[in-house]
Amino acid sequence: HLLPRAIARARRSDGMIALFYLDVDQFKDINDTFGHLAGDTTLETITQCMRRALPENAVIGRLSGDEFAAFIDDLPPVEDVEDALQGLARNLLAEIAEPFNVQASEVYVTASLGIAIYPQHADNVIDLLRNADAALYSAKKAGGNRHVFYDSALNEAAVERLLMKSRLRRSFERDELLLEYQPKYDLSTGQVTGAEALVRWHSPDIGRIQPSDFIPLAEETNLIVEIGEWVIDRGSADLARWQDTSGSPGRIAINLSLKQLRQRNFFNSVSKIFQRHGIKPTDIEFEITESTLAEDIGRTVQILETLSAYGLQLAIDDFGTGYSSLTALQKFPIKTLKIDRSFVTNAADDANDAAIIRAVIDMSRSLHLDVVAEGIETQAQLEFLRALKCDYGQGMLFGEPMEAESLTRRLLEQQDGTDQHRSLLA
Repeated sequence: HLLPRAIARARRSDGMIALFYLDVDQFKDINDTFGHLAGDTTLETITQCMRRALPENAVIGRLSGDEFAAFIDDLPPVEDVEDALQGLARNLLAEIAEPFNVQASEVYVTASLGIAIYPQHADNVIDLLRNADAALYSAKKAGGNRHVFYDSALNEAAVERLLMKSRLRRSFERDELLLEYQPKYDLSTGQVTGAEALVRWHSPDIGRIQPSDFIPLAEETNLIVEIGEWVIDRGSADLARWQDTSGSPGRIAINLSLKQLRQRNFFNSVSKIFQRHGIKPTDIEFEITESTLAEDIGRTVQILETLSAYGLQLAIDDFGTGYSSLTALQKFPIKTLKIDRSFVTNAADDANDAAIIRAVIDMSRSLHLDVVAEGIETQAQLEFLRALKCDYGQGMLFGEPMEAESLTRRLLEQQDGTDQHRSLLA
């Protein structure tokens, strides 16, 4: 109600208004860790920060949940108003980032901020809010704890994002998704001992779409649950065919999302898929990122222990890129560590990356865990990993990810000794 009035005043006086749209980063972690009372205290603290950091004439409101907005009118007539607002935005985010106490514990939160200006970015309330929200989304997508000013490209990106979501939903009906497999090699024998299932999307309208472009969109909705179940079902079907025709390729590794694990019927759904295709739980390995393990630890431990007791192998994907590595090894029934490709890339030349890989392999050996090195692209990387007696490896050195039929041919070549990739490990 106050913003339309401010816009009307600014229109009469040729003034400008800055709209700040703010969202607390990872607010759910506060509620999950300390409880909802602590969440309320955090919201009150954010309000106090906004009052301290913004001008006295700023109108501040909580829109919903952990979202706040504020507008500042009577802006000074400067040539570039964005420059004048930069310092204000930085001070606000810095104020919010100061640690505070909740239930005798020090808590640290950050926020993301989107900024839109009347009349530069919009001349009415609805468009001004929408554009500030688009800028906020951009700030959060960039990692949070930052501010972004609106520009028209953000709306174009938002429209494209909505269209992509719509296409992704239709991809199930049109059978546009497919699985490719990245073989996993035993680095001591050269044998294929497993493969990672990778979901791919080929749209007849726009061609091949990278997972980095559509998986985040699926994560924003429950569509990731449907995609995840489709991957488990298709991977199980392919594995059953391999076992009947060309021998087992070893365990098939499938990535799990946090939303899949949170499904109440997840275990029952998985067991039914395995029964339908006649495969054993020990033939499948679920890969989980460290960030997934860090969410709702108590419930996640229970789910993973149930899956482990059923016979499924569990792996930590991208090991070393999160912040809970050692905690995860203590609390969760993990059997495999996958060393992130960012360490493997320079391992043969960079002493720090080499030391990290060496430490991970030594630790894994002591804990009786398997180690898989991801992203092997050169012979030098391969020889470095073999010298450290790394158990398994996968990467482009052994070829591009392949569809099921191509992996079938590779398994048959391995049986008759004509697999050309064996020479890489001779």
